[in-house]
Amino acid sequence: MGEKRYKELVKPRLKTTASWYAVHTKARHEFLVADHLTGAGIEFLLPSVVVTRKWKDRNKRVRFPLFPGYLFVHLEQDHTSRLAVLKTKGVVRLLGTVPGEPETVPDEQIDALKRIIESELPLDPYPYLHEGQRVRIKRGPLSGVEGILIKKTDQSLFVLSIDIIRQSTSVTIDASEVEEA
Repeated sequence: MGEKRYKELVKPRLKTTASWYAVHTKARHEFLVADHLTGAGIEFLLPSVVVTRKWKDRNKRVRFPLFPGYLFVHLEQDHTSRLAVLKTKGVVRLLGTVPGEPETVPDEQIDALKRIIESELPLDPYPYLHEGQRVRIKRGPLSGVEGILIKKTDQSLFVLSIDIIRQSTSVTIDASEVEEA
């Protein structure tokens, strides 16, 4: 699998009507899809984490997608762009509530996810939450990022939810770093 760090294929854009979409992939095909999207020049985001796995004789650090079965693409809102992604080997569909009509992922959620990844704080996948207090981080590398706060003993667990894929990620932060959103 290698130690590639999948973020997004960065292409300079001047004026654009592009939006972010969630892509559902076949099981364990996220990195393969990312490689194909790179080759096609399509901008994407595949958040991933490195986890230590134990076998009987050794420990090994392995990279896994933060949201198994999903990645995000930044596309123009036309049929041709969507079709290019849908034809990619390993892609199942673009997510949306109406079949055949993909729904956009809010830029704020993608920007917050990018900031969390770039902060290099330890990440853990976290179950999608419907309820909880909405908070904003007021200082540190994640200043301004909004999410849900879940209280733990002497620290706080900050959860960022990506609504369209019904998945979340969490990061442990000092309780004094958050304020009500």
